[in-house]
Amino acid sequence: MPAQAHGVMPPKSNELWTPERVEAVPGTGFGLVQLRVTPITSGLAVGALMAGIASILVSTLVLCFGIAGSSEGWGGWVAGAFALLSVLFGGGAIAVGLVSRRQIRRSGAEGRVRFTGNGVAVAGVWCGGAGLGIAVLTLLLVVVLQSS
Repeated sequence: MPAQAHGVMPPKSNELWTPERVEAVPGTGFGLVQLRVTPITSGLAVGALMAGIASILVSTLVLCFGIAGSSEGWGGWVAGAFALLSVLFGGGAIAVGLVSRRQIRRSGAEGRVRFTGNGVAVAGVWCGGAGLGIAVLTLLLVVVLQSS
């Protein structure tokens, strides 16, 4: 049956809720409407990217404080503290990014929300790995500079 026969107006093109399918209930004047669910960006993917960027930013603090304080003896301690924070951010970005990629892959079944943002999740994983690597390598450099 057409949607207008049951009193449902056709949706406008800019409406958020648009019916995907209308099924009439036999023996009644009612019908079941299945709405089209618009895809949304995964919040986990965005969180992974934010943590990855934070890991890179904190790893630059490891470099700055480590080199600035290596001649005075306190650079290794301060760089180590920031390196721990950067490793936590980087590891978290990698873990959350991988979980969000799994969430995105499994979404989109009929009647369920479809998540997007696979590229954002991959960028979060890469930024987290880069921040983690920069922090560890910089900390090793600072320890070598401070011991000599």
